[in-house]
Amino acid sequence: MSKKPGRRLLGQNRMLWLLDALERDPGRDQLIDMLGARVRALPLGGVRDVLHGTWLGHPVHPMAIHLPLGSWMSAAVLDVKPGRSRQADLLVALGLAGAAPAALSGLVDWAELRREQQRVGLVHAWANTAAVGLYGASLVMRLSGKGAKGRVLGYLGLTAVGVGGLLGGHLAYRQAAGANHAEEVPHVVRDGWHRVGGVDDFPAGEAVRCVVDDVPVLVVRESGGEVHALAERCSHLAGPLSEGTVADGCVQCPWHGSVFRLSDGWNVEGPATAPQPAFDTRVVDGHVEVRLPGDGVPDTVEGAATAGATPGTDGGRTS
Repeated sequence: MSKKPGRRLLGQNRMLWLLDALERDPGRDQLIDMLGARVRALPLGGVRDVLHGTWLGHPVHPMAIHLPLGSWMSAAVLDVKPGRSRQADLLVALGLAGAAPAALSGLVDWAELRREQQRVGLVHAWANTAAVGLYGASLVMRLSGKGAKGRVLGYLGLTAVGVGGLLGGHLAYRQAAGANHAEEVPHVVRDGWHRVGGVDDFPAGEAVRCVVDDVPVLVVRESGGEVHALAERCSHLAGPLSEGTVADGCVQCPWHGSVFRLSDGWNVEGPATAPQPAFDTRVVDGHVEVRLPGDGVPDTVEGAATAGATPGTDGGRTS
């Protein structure tokens, strides 16, 4: 049974329906393209990867928002109690100071997302921008002696932050923005060696896509004969690494430009913050075999032959 676009099914959660409709709405795509291009063109250099969180192993943005959010929520609590205006004013100002790095880290992440994620992320940014404006006005009112108006504007700002948080949660948990899209690989591929093809199936220096236990695997044979294998779906947003560029011992994702080292899967450049799962490789009787490192299976040709003969354990090369 199909449903018309924009029509809510009986019993469907209204909030999720609204968020799904936001994902599908192309009305802001032209603005998204313009803003995304400008963010990607910013001359940030190595700071861009710092803001992405490649050094941390996961995005910086969720961590950076704790300072403004915690400060503003604490100010809201103090505003309830009389005689705490100075402390509340300081917390509002502290939150405003922390909003800038949080916004910048979120902006560079947003520019490298899928279109549906960017649509939600743009409204997320608008809500948080409104919150910053309201808290800025609140601070001005507080410092000019209009504490009552400042408190009202502060609570309005906290409401806007709540809306932004709702959209941010949808981005992270419903749309998987910022998540490691290769995390499940070690839990899906079974232990043991898996034959993925003959040596001649892997031209030197070219990226070849294989499948092991329904998991896409990237195999690259170097000119010297050394073979490397990584999970083929990029940890950033599951881009096809087999369609990327292989150079200088690395592979670059064709979607957003993340660079991974072939020898161990390390994310050399972002926006990916997690490395690619890397496989052990070997050549047996002219065939390339791969396995997850440290799986406990004896590293012998006899063991590999047994594993290769087990129905359902062999991988296969795909064109």
